[in-house]
Amino acid sequence: MVEIASGRLSSLLAHNGAYIPGGVSSTNRIIDPPIAFVKAQGAYLWDIEGKRYIDYHAAFAPHFLGHNFGPVNDAVIDVLRSGESLYGAGPTVPEGRLAELLCKNVQAVEKVCLLNTGSEATALAIRLSRAVTQRQHFIVVQGGYNGNHDELACNVFNTLAEIGPRVSPGEYPLKPSGAGTTLTSTRFVHPINFNDLESVRYLCRRFPIAAMITEPVLQNVGVVRPLDGYLQGLRKLADEFGFLLIFDEVKTGFRHALGGYSEVCGVLPDLVTYGKAVANGFPMAIMGGKRQYMDYVMHPDPAKRPLVAGTYNGHPVAVAAAIATIEYLLANRAAVYANSERLGQEMETGLRRIFAARGISAAIARQGSAFSYYLMPEVPVDFHDILEHHDFERDVALRRALNQLGVFFVPIATKQCSISAAHTLDDVQFTLQQFERAVASVWGTARN
Repeated sequence: MVEIASGRLSSLLAHNGAYIPGGVSSTNRIIDPPIAFVKAQGAYLWDIEGKRYIDYHAAFAPHFLGHNFGPVNDAVIDVLRSGESLYGAGPTVPEGRLAELLCKNVQAVEKVCLLNTGSEATALAIRLSRAVTQRQHFIVVQGGYNGNHDELACNVFNTLAEIGPRVSPGEYPLKPSGAGTTLTSTRFVHPINFNDLESVRYLCRRFPIAAMITEPVLQNVGVVRPLDGYLQGLRKLADEFGFLLIFDEVKTGFRHALGGYSEVCGVLPDLVTYGKAVANGFPMAIMGGKRQYMDYVMHPDPAKRPLVAGTYNGHPVAVAAAIATIEYLLANRAAVYANSERLGQEMETGLRRIFAARGISAAIARQGSAFSYYLMPEVPVDFHDILEHHDFERDVALRRALNQLGVFFVPIATKQCSISAAHTLDDVQFTLQQFERAVASVWGTARN
C-alpha cells in the first residue's frame, strides 16, 4: 500500500486518482479547488493540512445532530459488540423496533420498508405506485433530484438552452443526467416546474399518471418553498385523478420536524421517502406510506407484488443509528427544533444585512435549519426563476472565498446550506463575519 504523505493534498489526489475515476466515490464530491477532509466533530471539519472549517454542507445534509454525535455512535458501537449481525433470513428485533418508532411518531407512514439509500427508496416508491395503479407514467419536478436510477436521473440541473422557456401548462424536454441514462427508460417521465398545479392537471388529462414525485420543499437547488396552497393542490389533484402523491423527504425529513415536512405543511402524501438525517449520517433510507399501498409489497397475487430486495436492507448498524437518532429527537424535540429555528433566523437576518449594506440584489430563502442565498431580487418559485435571474459565477466565487476563510459552503452554485444541532450562536456570528469579508473580496469596494 502507498503511504499518503502527512498533510499532502496533492499526494492523496494522485493516489486516489490512480485507482478511482476522479479520485472520489461519488462524482458530485468533486470540488474546485479540491479539499480533502480527514476528521469531523460536531459542527467542524478538518482537512488533510490541519485547517478547521465550520461545516454548513453536512455531507449533503444528513448530519442534523452534528458529526460523530455521541449517542448515535455509542449505539453503533454497542451493536457491533453485541454479537448482532446481518443474518439475511427472517425478521429481526431491531428492524421491528425501528419500524414501530417510525409508524407511531411519523403521521405520513403506517408501514415502512427499510433500505440503504434515498435512490433505492425513490425507485421503490415509483415501482410500488405502478403496481398499485397499474399505470406507467409519472411526473417529476424540473431542478429536483430524486435519485440516480435511469428513470429519475433526468432534468436535475439543466440550462435554459436545454429546456427552453417557461411553459405552463405543459412539460419540458427530457434531459438525461449523464451518459448511459437512456431515454427509452424515461419515456414515461414528464418534467414540470415546481409550484405549477396547472401543468399537473394538463398531464393528468393526457396520460394515465401513476404518481407524482416531488420534494415538498425543493432543496436540490437551494431552498425553494411551496407557494400557499400548492401542496394542498397536489393532494386534491392526486385524489381527483387517482395517482399517488410521493413526497421525496430524503433531505427534508427529520430536519424540519420529526414527522418531516408533511408535518409542517399538514399535507399527507400517499408514499414518502426518507434518508440522510434519519440515521445522522449512517446509510439508512425509508420508504413508507399508507397501509393499503404498502401492503402491495406482500400482495397475495404475484402479478401485483413489486420486488423489494436488498442484502443490506435493515443492516443492524444503520438500524441502531436510526433508532438512536429518533429516540434522541423524541426526547429533545422542542429544544432541538427551537434552537435550529433560532440559529437559522440569526443567519438569515445577518445575510440580509450584509447584502443590503452593500446594495447587492440578493434574496435569502430558509426553512428551519436549511438556508440558501440567491443573487437575484426575489426568492425563486421554481427552477426557471433561478436559471433566468441567479448569478451563478459570483455564487461559486463567494463559496470559494468562504472556504478560504474557514467556513465550508460546498462550492457548487445554489446548493443548500445546513445548520446542525451542534452549531452555536458563536459559530453563526463568526460565519457572518467571514461572510462579510468574502462578499467584500468578491464584489470589491464598489456598491452594487
